[in-house]
Amino acid sequence: MVQRVFRTALLSVAACGIALAAHAQTPAPATPAPAAAPAASTPAAPADPVVARVNGEELHKSDVTRMVSQLPPQVQQMPIEMIYPAVIDQLISGKLVAMAGQKAGLADSAEVKEELKRAEERAVQRAFIQKEIKARITPEALDKAYQDYLKENPAQEEVKAAHILVEKEDEAKAIIAQLKKGADFAKLAKEKSKDAAAAAQGGDLGYFTKDAMVEPFAKAAFAMKPGEVSKEPVKTQFGWHIIKVEDKRTQPQPTLEEVKPQLEQALSKDIVTALVEELRGKAKIETFQIDGSPMPKEEPAAAPATPAPAAPATPAEPAKK
Repeated sequence: MVQRVFRTALLSVAACGIALAAHAQTPAPATPAPAAAPAASTPAAPADPVVARVNGEELHKSDVTRMVSQLPPQVQQMPIEMIYPAVIDQLISGKLVAMAGQKAGLADSAEVKEELKRAEERAVQRAFIQKEIKARITPEALDKAYQDYLKENPAQEEVKAAHILVEKEDEAKAIIAQLKKGADFAKLAKEKSKDAAAAAQGGDLGYFTKDAMVEPFAKAAFAMKPGEVSKEPVKTQFGWHIIKVEDKRTQPQPTLEEVKPQLEQALSKDIVTALVEELRGKAKIETFQIDGSPMPKEEPAAAPATPAPAAPATPAEPAKK
């Protein structure tokens, strides 16, 4: 099965040029330094060792890494020892196919040169964008984005409550009467509530914001004070609730570190948009129709019609006598 996956991947690489793009765009990962310096008598292992030779041309560990990075995620998760023989086999096959193409003079063909040009252009695009993003996402930019985030996502009030859920109003009222006489809320929740998950915790629902609960329940809970039990059952589509509010607090807002990846992603999008607009603003751009002919000229907007001056009023003739 592994061999079949690799053969499919190889064909895809050959057909779509993925190997070329990956080789041009994906740097080999750095090999970690050894934990301790080797003894003087032991030669240091090469950073990117040769793993095969095909007609004298070398394949390196970095080639293995690149190929693995192109394979399906489930294959990438396999231990390298398990897939290494198949990777080497397919790298050798790919190298042989490439050699045959070069021998046939295809490296100098217009098609291959155009593909190389496009691959280089994509790599340069990505490198330039990454450089600009790195330069523009400054600590100051991140802090401003964080402050904007806090303003747009103000801290919400939270309630910590427990409940007992039953099917009938009379049953709920009977439970409220028991609670008024000193019955233990958690004990009754475990015995009577049909919300099994909460019942196992003595009815505890933890902290929640107003929009996390159905409206009748949230409205009742947020109107109560800590330590208070609802005086009347609260009806929702789930049944009848007896609510006990245990605590209220303002929801803690996330720290900068917690939202940093999200902010960096948003800033990156904004930076790319602004960067493209800057470049377009400085460039001379000409566009043509799909057949290469000139674009039709846009007719200038018609000037608003100037109203004709009113004709002077003709004096009325005097009435004849």
